[in-house]
Amino acid sequence: MKDDYLWDGSGEPDPEVQKLESMLGRFRHDRPAPSFEQIADVRPAKQRWGFFSLRWSYQLGAVAAVLVVAVAAFFLLRPIPAENFGPAWDVARLEGTPRVGWHSIGEKTGPGELRIGQTLVTDSSSRAAITLDETGRVEVDGGSRLRLVANGPGRKRLSLERGTIHATIWAPPGEFVVDTPSAVAVDLGCVYTLHVDDSGAGLLRTTLGWVGFKLNGHESFIPAGAVCATRPKIGPGTPYFEDASESFREALAKFDFAATTPQERNALLGILLVDARKNDALTLWHLLCRVSDADRPGVYDRLAVLAPPPAGVTREGILRLDRQMLDSWWNSLGFGDVSLWRTFESDWSQRPPAAH
Repeated sequence: MKDDYLWDGSGEPDPEVQKLESMLGRFRHDRPAPSFEQIADVRPAKQRWGFFSLRWSYQLGAVAAVLVVAVAAFFLLRPIPAENFGPAWDVARLEGTPRVGWHSIGEKTGPGELRIGQTLVTDSSSRAAITLDETGRVEVDGGSRLRLVANGPGRKRLSLERGTIHATIWAPPGEFVVDTPSAVAVDLGCVYTLHVDDSGAGLLRTTLGWVGFKLNGHESFIPAGAVCATRPKIGPGTPYFEDASESFREALAKFDFAATTPQERNALLGILLVDARKNDALTLWHLLCRVSDADRPGVYDRLAVLAPPPAGVTREGILRLDRQMLDSWWNSLGFGDVSLWRTFESDWSQRPPAAH
């Protein structure tokens, strides 16, 4: 037998091959081969749609990949605000195991760092200190949450969400600021303690220098030896010296924050004016802007007895709340030069958006 018979049927056939052909012949396909168009038409709909779905899946995947790359490029290449440049604050453990984000700072781990957007957390049994050589040192008591908001040249901003800090600041006045849920504290060259409870209420106590406390145009100046409370949606109250009489302090707390009738408010103001000492000129000066027009003359008269106004400050000017005259009277009290506050407070009066 020639092999050509097996390929194209030419040549001499082999009897055994012919026998096999005869036996298998009934299974021979005798219809013409379908065209590719026919194959496409006869496929089940499920298979056809599966093909298109697969194709669309690849296309959608490609689009998604492009979007991911674009978003990543935006966040990586976008300009970083100038206020966010600066070295990290060094974090030292004072007690227990404070945390910065997920990083615990224990006895064996060594110091940590606090960078923009990070939060330092201390539980009830831990304390920490953060230090920046050019700015100062802040000790953080247990049960506190303190976030670094801004850290650029001339701009250091923290946010005390709750707890207590003790700040010793040697940076120039106006460069260090702490946000709280109810007020913004602006350092004017000082040492102070700031506490915020779970409700957002706060208390600032100054031991050296003085601090500006502000919220939405409501401002208080707290010199050494004085304290000032603050409440959410109200802002800072009226500062007072801690050695003021108990009746004076109680009346002031109600005057600032309690819901009172006009008659009750007048009675509280009467207690403040009668009990005020020479040092309480601090409180009366602040009250000039916090009482009604009808009550302002009485506050002026009592303050003028305790701390006579300097030259150029008139009763008429104070009664109409002339800013220059009010500032001049403040400067004469010996608590600090208000021009420092006027220079820097406008930069810090608005809180930045929260970076959580």
